[in-house]
Amino acid sequence: MTSTFRYTIETLDWRGTLIQIGYAADYTGNDVIAHIEVETQEPARAPLPITETGYRSHFLGRGLVEEMGGPSAYVLAWLEEAAKSQRWAFIEAESRQLALF
Repeated sequence: MTSTFRYTIETLDWRGTLIQIGYAADYTGNDVIAHIEVETQEPARAPLPITETGYRSHFLGRGLVEEMGGPSAYVLAWLEEAAKSQRWAFIEAESRQLALF
């Protein structure tokens, strides 16, 4: 995750998946728009409920991240909410199922 903007980098372990979170609180220079990058590290590019590719770039209001308690807390809440979907339940079940072929 490289950029000319100043990012803080945090790591989150979510259900056994190591996730790197990059957060630029002042992405546009107006102290309003923030940017979050979420990327699975271990296993690399593993799918998450918010991305099938293991990478997600997301712009949002800076206040939302601070209200949630910071980037890791925001991403954790986002993941937990998205993980409630039937689609994610199916993906998780498939990943636990052993393939015969």
